[in-house]
Amino acid sequence: MAPQQNWFHPRGALARDGWESVVDDSLEGWQHTGIRVGALTGGRSLALEGGNVERMIVPLSGDVHVAYVTSEGSHGSLDLAGRASVFDGPPDVAYTGVGTSVALTGTGRVAVAEAPATEALDVQVLRKTDIPVEIRGAGRSTRQVHNYGTPAGLHAQKLIVCEVITPAENWSSYPAHKHDESVPGHESKLEEIYYFESAVSRSVTAPAEADPFGMFATYSSPAGQIDINALVRTGDIALVPYGYHGPAVAAPGYDLYYLNVMAGPDPERVWNISDDPAHGWVRAEWESQDPDPRLPYTETPKEASR
Repeated sequence: MAPQQNWFHPRGALARDGWESVVDDSLEGWQHTGIRVGALTGGRSLALEGGNVERMIVPLSGDVHVAYVTSEGSHGSLDLAGRASVFDGPPDVAYTGVGTSVALTGTGRVAVAEAPATEALDVQVLRKTDIPVEIRGAGRSTRQVHNYGTPAGLHAQKLIVCEVITPAENWSSYPAHKHDESVPGHESKLEEIYYFESAVSRSVTAPAEADPFGMFATYSSPAGQIDINALVRTGDIALVPYGYHGPAVAAPGYDLYYLNVMAGPDPERVWNISDDPAHGWVRAEWESQDPDPRLPYTETPKEASR
């Protein structure tokens, strides 16, 4: 099978068990991360057994109610305040440890990030008002990062989760970089999932036939052969088991979002990367550029339209 066919999956291609998309170790060559994306509208409930995975529950749109039972038999529930869309600032998110089963209900769409683990850590909730929002890069490389599942913001064993908003015409996941070797203090060995959404950019009026998209690329490193050069739309998923990845580019007129899920075999839960030596110099250019004034994207006023 060609590399791009192996690692890029358009919306619906991974549908299973009532979920719009499921990535787990049933996919050949995949073992350290997972994601599930599903709709909760119309009174639907999505349930997950405990299992040997830790999870992060991320509302994509609408609110999510979480009922859970821990590995010790404790019952509880959480209400996660969501958002109108992934372009409307961070939502509340929840973490559940190994052995915790969950049942999800709500008013919109939800993503569940997963990683195989062995520690039954406590349930945690991060409220949207407490989630770190980072404006990363500058100029046309400015993007907005919600760091709710990173080592600095969440106690977990393996799982690293964040989401990125790239406004129209900007580049993110750039310079292209990799994390496919274990080099302590320099580079981590991590699988990575990109779940994408795209929408007409803020303050832009588009015709009904508008078809929002972005672009995403990967290419090979000494760790393995990979080649993705894809138009990406809402619901598409790219898997990065190794290799350089980036850029992710938002087309003119359209904003791009992606949810990143990372985990790997290293004993330390850390995100260390190596830039492609041909392009890493670009980071120094940001020092003389201003961040894009369109960011941060926060909740859209109800009277406004995109």
